[in-house]
Amino acid sequence: MKHILSYVRPFFPKMMLGFAVKFGGTVMDLFLPMLLSAIIDDIVPTGSRKMILAAGGLMLVCSVLAILGNVTANRLAARVARDTTEKIRNDLFEKISYLSARQLDAFTVPSLESRLTSDTYNIHQMVGMIQRMGVRAPCLLVGGVVIAFSMEPVLTLVLLAVMPFIAVSVWLITKRGIPLYNAQQLATDDMTRVVRENAQGIRIIKALGKEEAERDRFDTSNAGLNRAEKRAALNMALTSPLMNLFLNFGLVAVIVVGAVRVNAGLSETGKIIAFTSYFTIILNALMSVTRIFIMSSRGIASANRIGEVLDAPADMEPDPAYAPAADTPGEGKPPKIEFDRVSFSYNGIKPDVEDVSFALEEGQTLGIIGPTGAGKTTLVALLMRQYDADRGSVKIDGVDVRSMSRAEISKKFGAAFQNDFLFADSIRTNVDFGRGLEDADLLRAAEDAQASSVLEEKPGGLDFELAIKGANLSGGQKQRILLSRALAGHPEILVLDDSSSALDYATDARLRTALRKRFSDPDPGFRPTTGVIVAQRISSIRHCDLILVMEDGRVTGRGTHEELLETCPLYREISESQMGGALLE
Repeated sequence: MKHILSYVRPFFPKMMLGFAVKFGGTVMDLFLPMLLSAIIDDIVPTGSRKMILAAGGLMLVCSVLAILGNVTANRLAARVARDTTEKIRNDLFEKISYLSARQLDAFTVPSLESRLTSDTYNIHQMVGMIQRMGVRAPCLLVGGVVIAFSMEPVLTLVLLAVMPFIAVSVWLITKRGIPLYNAQQLATDDMTRVVRENAQGIRIIKALGKEEAERDRFDTSNAGLNRAEKRAALNMALTSPLMNLFLNFGLVAVIVVGAVRVNAGLSETGKIIAFTSYFTIILNALMSVTRIFIMSSRGIASANRIGEVLDAPADMEPDPAYAPAADTPGEGKPPKIEFDRVSFSYNGIKPDVEDVSFALEEGQTLGIIGPTGAGKTTLVALLMRQYDADRGSVKIDGVDVRSMSRAEISKKFGAAFQNDFLFADSIRTNVDFGRGLEDADLLRAAEDAQASSVLEEKPGGLDFELAIKGANLSGGQKQRILLSRALAGHPEILVLDDSSSALDYATDARLRTALRKRFSDPDPGFRPTTGVIVAQRISSIRHCDLILVMEDGRVTGRGTHEELLETCPLYREISESQMGGALLE
């Protein structure tokens, strides 16, 4: 909740203006029953038409001022709520963008999507409601009680007798409401996850005819959300009936006592009519206070969830303990990439990679191959410092990646992954990726990535608009655009994680030839590119300077293609299954 206050604080002057206007409009509303009482009890008996018209005109002026004040204040409240929520969304999105991979795993993407959408919407509703009703309801409540007491103290005491029952009921219900709204938002996270998975996997769902199974899975998630919403709604729904019950008991008592007092000549008809009007005003004010409590309960639960993300500590920051020492005279140039006895586990129980060591010189290419789940992609994640090694060290140019900032690391890499993402924008924007590259760099990258034919086929070339996730491209075309993105920035280290699986063998061969040229003959002014290629095809890595064979998180073979055919049974088995053991050119 402290975060919400910090976001609202810059808008305090505008809020104070809105509160002042709202207060003025509310005071006008409170004058109306008092004027009505005066007309009935004091002015009508005089028979003066002028005084009646004057009092009626005054009531009309008060009504107009009340309407104008409330409308103006509500517009100000809407602007403050809008601007506050916009700032929260921007900062929350920025924070999410810089969360580490471990933090993203902990929060989960569906939960973050829910916090960025439904939770910020709840904050918007709460901030707006507090401004619209936070002044008006208390003013009507307190002002109504004060004026009613000045008119009829005895009847006001009857009204005040029911207030403690209402206050205790609202407090108990609200106290229970916040945990229920927390549970509701968790159920929303779960349903968001199911919807997200179905949207992303719609093609395979349709291909395998699993619509019924997915509908059942959605029904289960939706039913869970429905139960959570029902529990929260039923709890908060108790407020209005209880308030109505207590207040109607009070109203009955007021009418009975008022009739007795009028009959005894202790009060007047106009005062009783005015008092019942104030009673209605007080009733509506209490109902508004109840709505504020309901919306605040929901908003506080959402604010706490947003606060968890905003309060997440900075992770993967440069660690000075791993900063490089001063160069020692006589030492040679360090390897471009070096893994030294690296071990890592995602869950902290079973190692996902264990005791991995290798070194790669600048301009060389590393190939990584192995069965599914062997730890190939994990090595890439450690190299790019998406995670930190549990033991050992990962170095680039002799510098431990743990001492490097995210910006330093990202500038060194170009990367393309098998299931990478294309945005609903032009090819130019997807390849450039906000780096401000020249068209010449984009076209050169497309040529090396074998994507020139894609640009020629599509109307507009680089300006061709892609659909969401590149749905208007084939699988091979997507991968070539992604490869173009990876190559366009002249990266020092190029990471290709199974990024050519959708290419035919001829296109893959031309791509490998272009990459070898790029590695051995860099463009003027740029350092040689060092390559890391994760692949399932032997043909994609057989020309690499060093090949690692991964199995169960360990390196079971290392060397060149020819050496591994002689020394590594697993590599030889893969080679024979794919190529019959032949050495393809």
